[in-house]
Amino acid sequence: MKPKQIKSSANKFNNIPQFILLIAIAALTVFPLVWLISTAFKSPTENIFQSVPQLLPSQPTLDNFLKVWKNSRFDLYLWNSFLVASITVILNLLFCSLAAFPLARLEFKGRDPIFWAIIGTTMIPFQITMIPLYILAVQLNLKNTYAGLIFPYVISAFGIFLLRQAFQSVPKEMEEAARMDGCSSMGIWWHVMLPAARPALMTLAVFTFVAMWGDFLWPLVIVDKAELYTLPRGIASLASAFSEDWRLIAAGSAISMLPVFIVFVFLQRYIIPTEASIGVKG
Repeated sequence: MKPKQIKSSANKFNNIPQFILLIAIAALTVFPLVWLISTAFKSPTENIFQSVPQLLPSQPTLDNFLKVWKNSRFDLYLWNSFLVASITVILNLLFCSLAAFPLARLEFKGRDPIFWAIIGTTMIPFQITMIPLYILAVQLNLKNTYAGLIFPYVISAFGIFLLRQAFQSVPKEMEEAARMDGCSSMGIWWHVMLPAARPALMTLAVFTFVAMWGDFLWPLVIVDKAELYTLPRGIASLASAFSEDWRLIAAGSAISMLPVFIVFVFLQRYIIPTEASIGVKG
């Protein structure tokens, strides 16, 4: 065997402990999800709280899903979550991109302090701002409304930061060419910056959708009408509706994960780094 082949084989064996560690971490991460889905398919005769968990149901059944769907307003919870999450995504993409564009491409006094002040707000926990937001929402008559559910999330500091970095990576030649063609600043934002920053926009869309889909605290505070419950709020109500039958709660949780999975599958091909400079010819 040649020295290079021996060295290559030795390097492979050196990586074995790392692979074992990664597999162990992956197993710990995936186990709760597998247990949840397994519980959703188990029949009432099977024990779900065993000292050694049984991951494969001995008598798989879809009755848990059917019972949750028929005996609760799960279709309404799905619609509420989809509506709130979709509108929040659209508003985030619009307002975050409008705020990020001048912070990235325009020169004005106080630009950097404004940007760092925005970034500084990410260090403030939502629990601190929740009470002032609730008081403001009540004063604006937004309690028990879809607008009230969306109100705190129409723009985010993370979204501004992400899109600002994306806009800064766009070559100046593209902006200068657009200005020579008579584009205004808003025209450059629409025709140049947004298409060039599409991967960042799709990334922000996925993050925002997932965050809104799983949000529990704010809907718990701002909504007390069952017809406005989002999925996390609705799933929490299943515990009382079905006397804490964990099979039914697991079935509801499994249904709630499906739309997020579908969104990720359809948008993952856009969440890749692309070079905006491909539009610039040397």
